[in-house]
Amino acid sequence: MRNRLVPVLLIALLVILHGQLWFGRGSVPNVSKLQSELDEQKGKNAKASLANDRLSEEIRDLKEGLEIVEEKARGELGMVKNNEIFVQITK
Repeated sequence: MRNRLVPVLLIALLVILHGQLWFGRGSVPNVSKLQSELDEQKGKNAKASLANDRLSEEIRDLKEGLEIVEEKARGELGMVKNNEIFVQITK
């Protein structure tokens, strides 16, 4: 009786551990899903970081010089300097 109990317990333990590996909280599919979510979030963070850097550069330019203000006024508002002629070419 005792000779059979040890292998049965070891097999039961192996089945439990295998179940945890495939269906538990730290299972292979769950870890894979979390890894893909992490990779997706890292991509979003990288895009947001680039946008933040671009905005930081624009803020710095606005604080330091008037060139960007002039460029924005010309591009977005269509403003021109005195003695300039505005020419618009459409396709």
